[in-house]
Amino acid sequence: MLIIPAIDLKDGCVVRYVQGKRDKKVYSRDPVKTAKYWIKQGADLIHVVDLDGAFDGQLKNLAFVEKIVKDTGANIEFGGGVRSAILIKKLLNLGVKRVIVGTRVAQDEKFLKEIAKNFKNKVIVSLDAQGERLMIKGWKEASKGLKVIDFALRLKALGFKEVIYTDTLKDGTLKGPNIKDLKKLLKETGLLVIASGGVSSLEDLRKLKVLEKDGITGVIIGKALYEGKFTLAQALKV
Repeated sequence: MLIIPAIDLKDGCVVRYVQGKRDKKVYSRDPVKTAKYWIKQGADLIHVVDLDGAFDGQLKNLAFVEKIVKDTGANIEFGGGVRSAILIKKLLNLGVKRVIVGTRVAQDEKFLKEIAKNFKNKVIVSLDAQGERLMIKGWKEASKGLKVIDFALRLKALGFKEVIYTDTLKDGTLKGPNIKDLKKLLKETGLLVIASGGVSSLEDLRKLKVLEKDGITGVIIGKALYEGKFTLAQALKV
């Protein structure tokens, strides 16, 4: 189970939000330095999100992503406002290991099929959940007529093997991950899942580790690391 530190970018700064709401706390004004820190601590993969892109549909922090890859050589999964095949190609050419997509694939069946055909092994779909509802556009809207499990099964039918699952109501709250819905997603879809949202303690990681046998392949951690609830080294030991 991979421990994946998160770097959320807003206006060039490393920030964290609570439940995706625009009341940010700035942790660093140097994303590259932050990435280097996580690599030094032992991270094999870093989760980078352009929050400007997620909220507005246009990437504004691409230069920082490019610099992180160039200066650190880190394995990066990147998303937030990625809504075209051209942009996916650009990110992969920059050295991004895996591109995260969400909003457009939930809205556009033709685009989803194009992604499945041409980039299946280079992208990962993010399921941003609010209960059963699938959230889009930086979690500001619910996708019309789409439930999380139904969409996950659609992805599986198209050949996707792994997804990111974020409980948007847990994200940034430090109240623990949504184990119940993670178990349901794993059981009903058979997909591999990277869990995100709510991790607050090493005990939370132990609970997720138990689900590794059911298909949990990683956990994305943001606020708990930035607030010093535990270190990345401690998490990796778990």
